[in-house]
Amino acid sequence: MHKINPNLCTSCGLCASECPTEAIIEGTNAYKITESCVDCGACVPVCPVEAISG
Repeated sequence: MHKINPNLCTSCGLCASECPTEAIIEGTNAYKITESCVDCGACVPVCPVEAISG
């Protein structure tokens, strides 16, 4: 499953808007990927700060 580094995430929301399963939710200081993630990778290329790995 992909992970979002909270130290790099700027909470821009681009990853959540690209997620086809709505598995990315807004957290307190950064976005989070939930268990419903299907590892499609749609979120990775849209992150401007490369905070998503996996």
